[in-house]
Amino acid sequence: MSSNVSGYNGLSKPSRRRFVQGLAAGGAIAGLGWWPNTSWAQTAPGNNNVLAGTDFELNIGETPMNFTGRTRNAITVNGSLPAPILRWREGTTVNLRVSNRLPANSIHGHETSIHWHGILLPANMDGVPGLSFNGIHHGETYHYRFDVRQAGTYWYHSHSALQEQAGLYGALVVDAADPEPFSYERDYVVMLSDWTDLAPSALFARLKKMSGHDNYYKRTVGDFIRDAGRDGLAATVADRKMWGEMRMTPTDLSDVNANTYTYLMNGTTALGNWTGLYRSGEKIRLRFINGSAMTYFDVRIPGLKMTVVAADGQYVHPVSVDEFRIAVAEVFDVIVEPTGQDAFTIFAQDMGRTGYVSGTLAVRDGLRAPVPELDARTILSMDDMGHGGMGGGHDMASMATTPATAPAADSMAGMDHSGMDMSGKSGGAMAGMDHGAGGMQAHPASETGNPLVDMQTMSPVPKLADPGIGLRDNGRKVLSYADLKSSFADPDGRDPGRTVELHLTGHMEKFAWSFDGIKFSSAEPLRLNYGERMRIVLVNDTMMTHPIHLHGMWSDLEDEQGNFHVRKHTIDMPPGSKRSYRVRADALGRWAYHCHLLYHMEAGMMREVEVKE
Repeated sequence: MSSNVSGYNGLSKPSRRRFVQGLAAGGAIAGLGWWPNTSWAQTAPGNNNVLAGTDFELNIGETPMNFTGRTRNAITVNGSLPAPILRWREGTTVNLRVSNRLPANSIHGHETSIHWHGILLPANMDGVPGLSFNGIHHGETYHYRFDVRQAGTYWYHSHSALQEQAGLYGALVVDAADPEPFSYERDYVVMLSDWTDLAPSALFARLKKMSGHDNYYKRTVGDFIRDAGRDGLAATVADRKMWGEMRMTPTDLSDVNANTYTYLMNGTTALGNWTGLYRSGEKIRLRFINGSAMTYFDVRIPGLKMTVVAADGQYVHPVSVDEFRIAVAEVFDVIVEPTGQDAFTIFAQDMGRTGYVSGTLAVRDGLRAPVPELDARTILSMDDMGHGGMGGGHDMASMATTPATAPAADSMAGMDHSGMDMSGKSGGAMAGMDHGAGGMQAHPASETGNPLVDMQTMSPVPKLADPGIGLRDNGRKVLSYADLKSSFADPDGRDPGRTVELHLTGHMEKFAWSFDGIKFSSAEPLRLNYGERMRIVLVNDTMMTHPIHLHGMWSDLEDEQGNFHVRKHTIDMPPGSKRSYRVRADALGRWAYHCHLLYHMEAGMMREVEVKE
């Protein structure tokens, strides 16, 4: 069956001249010669990087890339990084023949796969080796075929080993069968990602040995003197004592940052300056996708308001913002209307304020607008980690630097939190429940005395109205989950029949990550009954932020009263947060459920979800 690609042979090799051209553009599509360095719109005729229709031939191989001055082999689809945008239409059936053309001696392994992130489909089409299929081995072709039952912006990526880090990711755009509730003249994907010249396996090994390698911004004597002058000597000493007893640092916001990563926008660096063209007064739809392995981005376009119209592919009531934080694997569609100047900068800085990537919206090629300075670095507080009100003199052991001494909540001890039956509780009652004696959060017995758990939150809260660490009171209107409200009512309508509570757990120094202190290799599947409506409550017991993704089913986030709030495929979990969402178990089979920080998933923060009749 023929593909919809015209004039392209997936096995062709770039000439040296074309390779150098790719490097000048920041490394993207190194040398294939058909990535426009400046502008591209999905609706533009002859744009070969957008493959539209129902039948596709996708070849996964290696292509030399140079983003830093050093050439490395990336994993690409049809020679492209990011992979080609695939444009489908709601109500059709797509056929995708995915071939493994990786070299036999590839450092990225012999098996590959593609997972269609956020797409509803049969389990054997989901693309997770070991769960839904056996992977695509060297020289093999796998035929993905499924009905497209939704519309919106999504993405696709490898679910084999660490190949996502090496470049195997791309955008999905599904055109709606019915008219959309907003209009626009231009349409661009803005895919954000992180690149490292290190082999992903080498980076993972380094994280296991030196988890704080990239944390160059630890507090100094100068910081101590400044804090003492502001907060008083006693309070500052008590603060340092708390962090010292926890053997943690309040500057450790991300495991990997710009000290290792080069950030990319649509496969090019800030120097390459990806540019989307417009005419003054036009409405432009920007489909932001965070396809990175480990990086949260804070995004703004100085001088422009952004109207958020969809989250994770689903329509929301429009909300106007200056800035938003996009977690790994999240998607936000925004409408902008540039006018009054010839160029605007799209600025995406990492959460730890160590680096950024930028691009440009412009009326013609070659223009740039001023690029903002990075915001000041952020310092974590005890409130951020769910220890609100625990000031100087508090016994830090109760925060579980040594979990064996942490409050075990005897009333909950021995209870299986992965299948806790709360069938008699309505949404509102659940949201207001006190899960522990004295108002403190209870924890599963599997965390107590666990050498893979270095912290437990004592007073977590939903934090839906909190824009996030480093974004509060910055003078800009910043999007929060409280601002996101689905434009439709709860599609299921039933109250959940039972509740499952899971804790996100980890050990920073050991770089061990898990649910309830149990790594994926040792965990039993989370079993759901086909057709049931249930609630998942997540509690973040770590000082890190985790984007949690359930395959095959929607995650319907609840508000603080337990009402349906917004439909998503990835739920962000800041430190010290406790959030609940509803799931309709309407997809039979075995599904992955995991943190979308790639190395956290690889280190154990993953579960199997099994839906059976």
